[in-house]
Amino acid sequence: MPTFAQLLSKIMAKEYTKIVLRSGKDQSLRRFHPWVFSGAIKKTYGPTQDGDIVEVFSNQDEYLGTGHYQEGSITVRVFSFEQVNPGPDFWAAKIRSAWNYRENAGLTNKSDTNVFRLIFAEGDGMPGLIVDYYNGTAVLQAHSIGMYRMRNELVAAMKEALGDRLQAVYDKSAETLPSRESAGMKNGYLLGDNGSGCEVLENGHRFLIDWEAGQKTGFFIDQRDNRELLAHYSKGKSVLNTFCYTGGFSVYAGKAGATEVHSVDSSKKAIELTNRNMELNGLSHIHQSFAEDTFDFLKDKDNRYDVIILDPPAFAKHHNVKHNAVMGYKRLNAEALMKIKPGGILFTFSCSQVVDRNLFFNTIMSAAIVARRNVRVLHHLTQPPDHPVNIFHPEGEYLKGLVVYVE
Repeated sequence: MPTFAQLLSKIMAKEYTKIVLRSGKDQSLRRFHPWVFSGAIKKTYGPTQDGDIVEVFSNQDEYLGTGHYQEGSITVRVFSFEQVNPGPDFWAAKIRSAWNYRENAGLTNKSDTNVFRLIFAEGDGMPGLIVDYYNGTAVLQAHSIGMYRMRNELVAAMKEALGDRLQAVYDKSAETLPSRESAGMKNGYLLGDNGSGCEVLENGHRFLIDWEAGQKTGFFIDQRDNRELLAHYSKGKSVLNTFCYTGGFSVYAGKAGATEVHSVDSSKKAIELTNRNMELNGLSHIHQSFAEDTFDFLKDKDNRYDVIILDPPAFAKHHNVKHNAVMGYKRLNAEALMKIKPGGILFTFSCSQVVDRNLFFNTIMSAAIVARRNVRVLHHLTQPPDHPVNIFHPEGEYLKGLVVYVE
């Protein structure tokens, strides 16, 4: 017979809509993978609206996980594999865990770096949520309506975990939520107001961040370690940084002693940001920028550069365009490999989640065959530790890179 405490707990527990999976479709959740695809769902018991919290069960009525519901290919994003009523304490514990991880990774108390990713979606057990920290301001982007609805609770939890380190939180979810949810939505401050941006330090380098008008949250934090590696290969070299955005690689190359740095981006606004960051770091005298398409720029640049960086935007965000993306990466890398000086070094990246590490490697190999250059691999690159990969969710490793020596 149940105890009084058990009866009280049952009375107090909130009833969530129940999602039952088809037979054999529960194995991924038993391995703690946090996604439930629409095709795996057998039956739904109760109402469902985008953003609702639901519980997922096997076809044998075994509890599997609790998550946010959202119409689409990924219908449920699981944030707990234990049966919980996720209130303020639950989210506060999630934020504290994310902060403690970054503290133990040595990212929160560096005198020369005050920018890092605070929350990385599935990597921190919070699918659908990205939060980047910029010298006192957290910029939040919800990719699911469920996380968007939780934003005030999340801000309170961040304030509790970070204390005085957190002065403001800017919500920039209008660009990342599905269009059916974001219509008429406006970005804005949820806590404090630090204007449209600030200056940050990354490994002692100065950068201006504009989270209101900039891409993503304002800066590509995920290339921090790879920018540092570039510095080791830049002294005395001519460096070309393509798809440069705010000029992160350009600044590192210039500060490391490159003889000249050229930055290319098709966006004039990105070139303006790059020029400002190069000036901020006292590098204007060795720098030239070009608001131009990278393919067009490379056409007449035979044997011009010692080091080339290829960091394009995601060529593929969905599997149905993966082939076209691979062809795009192959063409881009073949062009750079044909143009780079003998003895040159190419840094090349893909941030397309659907292009895995092996496919990317084989694509660069194909490009080297087309270019008819002898190529040796110096480094395999990935994202830094503040973009952690949940071992049960390998899709979280989205950034792939190679550094190759070209003869």
